[in-house]
Amino acid sequence: MKFAIIKERKTPPDRRVVLSPSKLVEAKKLFPGAVFKVESSDIRVFPDAAYKSAGFEVTSDVSDCDVLIGVKEVPIEALISNKKYFFFSHTIKKQSYNRKLLNAILEKNIELYDHETIVNSKGFRLIGFGCYAGIVGTFNGFRAWGLKYNSFNLPKAETLLDQADLIKELNNISLPNIKILLTGSGKVANGAQEMLEAMHIKSVSVEDYLNQTFREPVYCKIDVLDYNKRKDGKVIDMFDFFDNPQEYVSDFMRFAKVTDYYIAGHFYGDGAPKFYTKQDVKSPDFNIKVVADISCDVNGPIATTVRASTIADPIYGYNPKTETEIDYKDANAIAVMAVDNLPCELPKDASEGFAEQFLTNVIPAFFNNDADGILQRAKMTQSGKLTERFSYLQDYVDGKE
Repeated sequence: MKFAIIKERKTPPDRRVVLSPSKLVEAKKLFPGAVFKVESSDIRVFPDAAYKSAGFEVTSDVSDCDVLIGVKEVPIEALISNKKYFFFSHTIKKQSYNRKLLNAILEKNIELYDHETIVNSKGFRLIGFGCYAGIVGTFNGFRAWGLKYNSFNLPKAETLLDQADLIKELNNISLPNIKILLTGSGKVANGAQEMLEAMHIKSVSVEDYLNQTFREPVYCKIDVLDYNKRKDGKVIDMFDFFDNPQEYVSDFMRFAKVTDYYIAGHFYGDGAPKFYTKQDVKSPDFNIKVVADISCDVNGPIATTVRASTIADPIYGYNPKTETEIDYKDANAIAVMAVDNLPCELPKDASEGFAEQFLTNVIPAFFNNDADGILQRAKMTQSGKLTERFSYLQDYVDGKE
């Protein structure tokens, strides 16, 4: 079987890659019968020469390959018919801007495997860039703090080589005795926590965070039952929350009253209560001054996130009184960092981490008859039709949704 690492063609350009040179070497050792080719690219974080020196063919023509592997959406005009493709298609939530892409995939008889659909038997995602979103987002939030208060000036993450460089920069700053709140329990939150731990910021319990003052910066990592409560006052478990979100209301304001810097690293499910509303932000008790919204659900659970920001211009201000965007340095502004493609700022580390997951969970499935059902669950299209698992997208494909 022939695999191709394809060139990223989406604008703005993405320097990440699914399989780095070192991971391709590992893949070749594990599966000597496989052929791996690399489509030439002038933007990839690992240059063509790195793949060539590792012993792989770099070419402008990968049309003879069976499986084409990329990161972002492939432009319709670049799709090759009758192939297997892996990339983030951004269609599984019926995103209107990619309906034509999914239709083209069906018309060209392409088997699509979206990275988001690669899950285990229990439905948990096996690969993703979430950890690196948490790493970069946390760094960017501290950068926003320093710029807002003119207390330190961190360089942009995209100008630094790797996570170690980010940590080195963070350990050179001096923080006031602020309280930092982190929401989430998955890869994003864990990446954020890595950075806080690397800065030697003290972790404290919910009770101490809410009720004590400290002579040093501290952080508290909380999950769904900490910032939501049942309407009837019962305390059950998080599975009850996931199954019955309509029975809950937000209890986030008790944290907002004492938090200075908030890192949003959670997953937000349909029907769950909003963390805080625009009315909540107007309250004199609302103390949050900087928000790093890594989750970046625009007009969603975090009322201060009114739009996604960009790597080029990552910070904006939110005025609680007028509910409008203003200069983040304004005394009335809450500084918001809501970049929605954070791992792009750390392409080398993000690519190496993603490659490890892809090599462990996906490549073997092509050589063990898909023993764990990885490919079967992930396959979105086959023979010009949606697979049964993704038949819910038919109305979207037909333009009815």
